[in-house]
Amino acid sequence: MKRSVRSRSVLIATAVTTSLVLSGCGNDSAGAGSSGEVTLGFVNGGDTSFHTCLLKAVEQTATAEDAKVYTANSHQNAGTELSNIEDMISRGVSALIVQTVNVDSLKGDIAKAKASGVPIYLTSVSTSDVDDILGAAVVDLKKVGALDAGWVAKDAGGKDVKVGIVAGAPGAASDLLVGGFQAALPANAKVVANQPGMFNPAKAQDIAENMIEAQPDLAYAFVANEEMAFSVRKAFDAAGKKNVKIVTVNGTDEGVAAVKSGEFSATVANSAKTIGDTAVKNTVGLLAEKAGKAASVKGNEKVDKIADIPLVLVTKENLSDAPQYCPK
Repeated sequence: MKRSVRSRSVLIATAVTTSLVLSGCGNDSAGAGSSGEVTLGFVNGGDTSFHTCLLKAVEQTATAEDAKVYTANSHQNAGTELSNIEDMISRGVSALIVQTVNVDSLKGDIAKAKASGVPIYLTSVSTSDVDDILGAAVVDLKKVGALDAGWVAKDAGGKDVKVGIVAGAPGAASDLLVGGFQAALPANAKVVANQPGMFNPAKAQDIAENMIEAQPDLAYAFVANEEMAFSVRKAFDAAGKKNVKIVTVNGTDEGVAAVKSGEFSATVANSAKTIGDTAVKNTVGLLAEKAGKAASVKGNEKVDKIADIPLVLVTKENLSDAPQYCPK
């Protein structure tokens, strides 16, 4: 989620190395306008388990919706994201679905798509001006953080406690998650460390090792995804700090199992499968509505422009409430 402004020459160079892959959905020789076929360009933001499951959901749902989909990965790079969007536009897609790497880069992405007449549908986040987008499948990331903070507040019970944060990469999801977590913490819970793990488990482990050395009486840690949280757990346990309680985000099968075993105290489930399914179905539906074909969409039901993805705080008490995270 880099914030640097890329020159045109760098963007062109980046585009050369971008791995743009055609998924096996639809007829390879057909374009966006051929026989009325819907073709989607999916620009994914990174390489975590969330992004992998999101991609799988998009591809599977596109097949079920008889839509063709091209996919590309921006690998947490805003310049690559714009190059991917330009490549998708050049392919003549009907619409773009974008899991952005940085909300600050969205303005340029949307402007590029809008100028080319290609509607853009966002996943996880939205924009302040929804008139500029086709729609969005929104995860209230501040609420995600707040749900974890609420668990910490309840568990601390008014005692003064120290809290550490292992964030993701600066920008987009991580800033919203961490901001929501910090804002919802009670006054008795003091954040004594906050560093970006860049959604990299090895880096997260290094941060956790340094954190627990500097703050040996740490009571809680908020970690921006479960992949990093497992590494943080490993670091704390190796330092003899099994009592430090970890709250995190995702709701994968492995994450829910870790809550059951006590490795994590809580995780917030925001299903990648639900996000991907919703994005594709609603994109296809909204395109049909724009084309005046609403009667053929979802049994004549109107498609929501902005869809809110349900969230579940998963603890030992409600393990069965966690939704399926990743498509099979």
